[in-house]
Amino acid sequence: MSNSNDSNKIVDLQQRQASQAGAVDRLGELLKSVRGTALKRTQGLVSTLFENIDDALFDLAEKAENNAVQTLYFDGMRKVRLKRQLVERLFQEQLGKVFNDFATGRLQAAKVEAPGHSGDLSLLDDKELEESLAITSTIAKAESRLTPQLNAINQRLSVLRGGANVDDATNPIAPAHLCQAFRLAMRELELSVNSRLIIFKLFDRYVMSSLDSIYDEINEQLIQAGVLPHIRYALPQVSKRAPGSMPPPGAATGAADHADAAVAGAGMPAYATPYDAAAAHLQIEIYNTVRSLLANRRTTLSASDATSGGYLPNVGGPNIALTELLSALTLLQNQAIVTQAQASTTADAIQVTQQVKQELLDQAGKFHGTSKVHVAGADEDTIDLVGMLFEFILQDRNLPPQMQALLGRLQIPFLKVALLDKHLFAQKAHPARQLLDAMAQACMGWSEESDRDHRLHDKVKQTVESLLKDFDDDLGIFERARTDFESFLESNKKRADLAEQRAAEATRGREKLHSARRISAREILKRIEGRQLPDIVHNVLTRPWANYLVLTLLRQGEDSNEWRQALRFADEFAWSAEPKTTDAERTRLKGLLPPLEKNLRHGLATVAYHENDVKQLMHELNAFYARMLNSGQSALSQSSAETDEQGVPPLEIVSKAAATAAAVDSPVEEEIVLRAEVEQNPPDANYNADDECLKQAKEMKVGTWVEFTDSNSGAKERAKLSWISPISSKYLFVNRKGLKVSDKTVFALAAEIRRGAAVILEEVPLFDRALDAIVERLKAAHTPAASEQPA
Repeated sequence: MSNSNDSNKIVDLQQRQASQAGAVDRLGELLKSVRGTALKRTQGLVSTLFENIDDALFDLAEKAENNAVQTLYFDGMRKVRLKRQLVERLFQEQLGKVFNDFATGRLQAAKVEAPGHSGDLSLLDDKELEESLAITSTIAKAESRLTPQLNAINQRLSVLRGGANVDDATNPIAPAHLCQAFRLAMRELELSVNSRLIIFKLFDRYVMSSLDSIYDEINEQLIQAGVLPHIRYALPQVSKRAPGSMPPPGAATGAADHADAAVAGAGMPAYATPYDAAAAHLQIEIYNTVRSLLANRRTTLSASDATSGGYLPNVGGPNIALTELLSALTLLQNQAIVTQAQASTTADAIQVTQQVKQELLDQAGKFHGTSKVHVAGADEDTIDLVGMLFEFILQDRNLPPQMQALLGRLQIPFLKVALLDKHLFAQKAHPARQLLDAMAQACMGWSEESDRDHRLHDKVKQTVESLLKDFDDDLGIFERARTDFESFLESNKKRADLAEQRAAEATRGREKLHSARRISAREILKRIEGRQLPDIVHNVLTRPWANYLVLTLLRQGEDSNEWRQALRFADEFAWSAEPKTTDAERTRLKGLLPPLEKNLRHGLATVAYHENDVKQLMHELNAFYARMLNSGQSALSQSSAETDEQGVPPLEIVSKAAATAAAVDSPVEEEIVLRAEVEQNPPDANYNADDECLKQAKEMKVGTWVEFTDSNSGAKERAKLSWISPISSKYLFVNRKGLKVSDKTVFALAAEIRRGAAVILEEVPLFDRALDAIVERLKAAHTPAASEQPA
């Protein structure tokens, strides 16, 4: 017995050890996964950083106050170009070492020199001290801004470390370790202090300010793996320092502030529009993909001397500096005010767009007196990318041709923006990008019919011409133009929203009326079908009483006592008209007639039945019921019964009533009308549950724009899905002014989609759709099937 127990204990211990080993292995794998994500994402951010360092240093050299300073910046440019790959590799290696130390528990807090923390600081000169202060300030700012995400990562990394405490100082991807890794890698450049300060400021702008997306991705990665999935954190509200305001306490001063101003003025505005971290990360990924594809395309086409797709081999001749490209663009921009305005068709505009690169290089060549010039590969890729963007705009089905031509005129201003600021393609928050997206979104709903006063057309034209005329190198003009254009849209939106609301209310009212008529018709049909009712009773039920049911349903609803009483009257009135063969039935009828009269008079008054017609009807009903009861005495109450002053026998009165009813409408026709009210429009027999057009129609969301083409005239009208009826499920479409264009059943809309009379327009912003299309175009250009076709 004892041996058995011992044996069980040994097995339990072995299983526990195996389980613990498995858990340790799993945590190790998770840490490797986090390491891979961090290295990959930071590599992309640092790559973007180096794309912008060259431009910033060049602009600063151009603005240098003397030759000595200019030489330092140009020397910095040369060193960055020569050692960029080395610095990027060292940065990655340093981060990898930090993760290794973290995994083994040897990671120490990153040491960044700061005042009061080391006696060695006395050996630093003022500018080196400012460099340390700048880095310390960058770390403090990032840690403060990213506190919630960092706390969550710290707790989850603590789990991966077996419960060992992890804080900002020992987190391998905390701001301090990233800054220290970059600082160590930067030693290879041997730059002047001013140049290093500029680069550290750019590191703050392009790397540290984009850490949100990396931290969010790592947190989500660990959540998916089941590591503390229930931690909740909210993003903090980031306070932004207004231009020209005093820096916060402890911020760097002196040369560091000069670096701030230099970076902000070096063709890169310090805008900080909030944006979704995941979306921003995706944009950077797409942009990097485009750059890679363009670089491959440039290499391939240069080797084969290809000239398709607007590509011009960039070989030979003097180097064209960025400032020379911008000067050439300014000259072309003035010409474009006339040239592109003369493009009368989309095809003409596309041709002008494709000529821009050739004209730009020709104009740049005039500065050197040669027809052959050499443009930096990155700049040439930017020129091609902007060209592809505007070719997409001029072929975009979402935009009406008139608006395609207007927006196409912005190619040169946007080319200048792209050369000045790489944010244009990498960040959704760029003001120029937001302006173009806002204009495209507004133009999507434009049509000549909805813009007869030309307010939107003229505003778009004014905005385009203002940028062509006034934009030199002040990127702030795009933010001002965006604000102005969106203010215009907002002022017009209020009127459109009011009109749209009225259109929806009117349609909703008609829907309620139609629904009430259908329900009332159904209830009346239940009571007259299968019965041979006298014409006078049949006509009362199918005419005034049907109308009374409709009004009662609209005013009181199906759950009201009034509705139930109205249906009870219809039941009793129909029963009262049937032959009475027993004394009990006649007795019941006599007791029923007074309340029937009361309810009938109330209903007729509600539907505004004329008083004389009420008297005539009561007179005829009195005669009818008197005959039914085989009595000469009035069947209805004496107060309402009318004697036949002319001595007309009861039978003749009934015949007269029937003749009058027949002259107005026949019972058969009335029943057809009632049935038409009840019947719904049946689905088109051509559709089935898997029909793609029907699926598209059913999946449409309110706010979706559709272009309709008139089958007779061919005229096009753009309309937005404004409202879906909860009663009939009909779709209400309005134009951009909020006025009703049409309402359609889902089956009718599907039929129009099928034959091409209705085209659903895409809701994705213009810039995003363009980038996706450009990626696909560049990928297709490298496939064997596309090798024989123009790119």
